[in-house]
Amino acid sequence: MSGWPALLVEEWVDTRDTLHIWTQIIGKIRLEVAPMINHWWQVPLYVSTRGLTTSPMPFGTRTFEMHFDFCDHQLHIDTSDPDRRSIPLEPKPVATFYEETMAALAQLGIHVDILARPVEVEPAIPFAEDYQHASYDPDAAHRFWRQLVQADRVMTDFRSRYIGKASPVHFFWGSFDLAVTRFSGRSAPRHPGGSPNVADWVMEQAYSHELSSAGFWPGGSAEGAFYAYAYPAPDGFAAQPVSPRDAHYDPDLREFLLPHESVRTAGDPDAALMAFLQSTYEAVAELGRWDRSGLET
Repeated sequence: MSGWPALLVEEWVDTRDTLHIWTQIIGKIRLEVAPMINHWWQVPLYVSTRGLTTSPMPFGTRTFEMHFDFCDHQLHIDTSDPDRRSIPLEPKPVATFYEETMAALAQLGIHVDILARPVEVEPAIPFAEDYQHASYDPDAAHRFWRQLVQADRVMTDFRSRYIGKASPVHFFWGSFDLAVTRFSGRSAPRHPGGSPNVADWVMEQAYSHELSSAGFWPGGSAEGAFYAYAYPAPDGFAAQPVSPRDAHYDPDLREFLLPHESVRTAGDPDAALMAFLQSTYEAVAELGRWDRSGLET
């Protein structure tokens, strides 16, 4: 198998959209039980050796972890007690998945109340009423996870080169993308908000300080796209030359994009992605007059 798998978005869009809402259910459980960390860093999921995981979450004196296994196609719920539950990942409506998940938690003695509707999407159908999203292609889910494995590996290397404040490489279930973010150390102007079905104060917390962010999203190109943006974007950012050659600025998204297929088919995919991450960061850091000598290693 190729380390960098091909997966056309149009071939799995129904599964993608269903899985997006499933991850929101798990993410909202994490949001409810995990202590607040700056920029909402307590809520994302993380790429694992078999899928996506919450990492351990507190519940009283116990902990529990929820793990999407895209090899055996199960949602595993493990606790610090011997007990565990698993839910098959298969074609089923969001409403069914939601009911099964909450029932499994209750059987484990874990009772969590969440705001049971999605965010950052339109329309925001309540989980218990969503029979529209019901697709699951196991091969597509597995290949998407393999895309994330490769992206996570290179993005983690990129993160290691920065000694300033930087986020983990993590998967945000609201926007359904893998991201890593560097910070200049300076505060930023108040974010204007405007994300669908998200209160403006949520975005203000996420973007409270100057940043340069990059990641991977299963959209924006035939196989998905790597992206990079700044908040606030310094003057001249959109006109900066970046690498590799196929990278370009999208004025509607106000981000640089690099098609996944351009990375996958490059002679050295790791080097192509690293060039994109580094050149887009340097565009922000140079124009924004970041203290690079004190922030980089």
